[in-house]
Amino acid sequence: MPVPAAVRVLVLGGTTEARRLAESLAGDRSVRVTTSLAGRVAAPRLPPGEVRVGGFGGPEGLAAWMREHDVDALIDATHPFAAAMSRNAAEAAALAHVPLLALRRPGWVAQDGDHWHSTGSLAEAAGLLPALGERVFLTTGRMGLAAFAGAGLDALWFLVRSVDAPEPPCPARMEVLLDRGPFTLEGERELLRRHRIDVLVTKDSGGDATAPKLTAAREAGIPVVVVRRPPVPEGVPVAATPDEAVEWVRRF
Repeated sequence: MPVPAAVRVLVLGGTTEARRLAESLAGDRSVRVTTSLAGRVAAPRLPPGEVRVGGFGGPEGLAAWMREHDVDALIDATHPFAAAMSRNAAEAAALAHVPLLALRRPGWVAQDGDHWHSTGSLAEAAGLLPALGERVFLTTGRMGLAAFAGAGLDALWFLVRSVDAPEPPCPARMEVLLDRGPFTLEGERELLRRHRIDVLVTKDSGGDATAPKLTAAREAGIPVVVVRRPPVPEGVPVAATPDEAVEWVRRF
């Protein structure tokens, strides 16, 4: 009997969940997985299986790539805030008639003792800061720092943590901390203490790797400005864990 062809899966990656998904699928002989990375991080952690780096040229380019490589299933496992890529994935899946699944870790939920201020954008977050503190721990990544570079924020001091060095425009008074999670609770406590942080800004990325900063802020009574994540494109099914995504792939 002929051996069934392997299911070809394209994973739009760059997250811990994407790497764990690739690890699970790479050990299955009935699946051939390719992970696509945007190439924005200088030294990414490469997942197992095939890897491609760089953009596709919009939804039409992604659709053409999937047709050319006979992709059977597309999984959008990008960062919860990669809204443009998620929109492109939904449009490309429709153009190429390829099933699409979004893999999204659940967002964070405020607990007793938290002092959270929810906002819809980085610009809104920046506007809240003068009333909340003077020494800001900014953990929104190196993209979008222009929102905190306005003249109205010149009196504030920022500790900016990111994987790669940020580029201008940046806050006027800033120290950069190059680091990559996961982070420990003890380490986050010490960071807040050493830099005398009195307000934290974060995106609702979810997950455990960077959550200790929220616990440390709660313990210290520090307000947290949380930027809400954009919604998944309408009609796209969502898996909360890599295991759920693996089960979705096994239905093909």
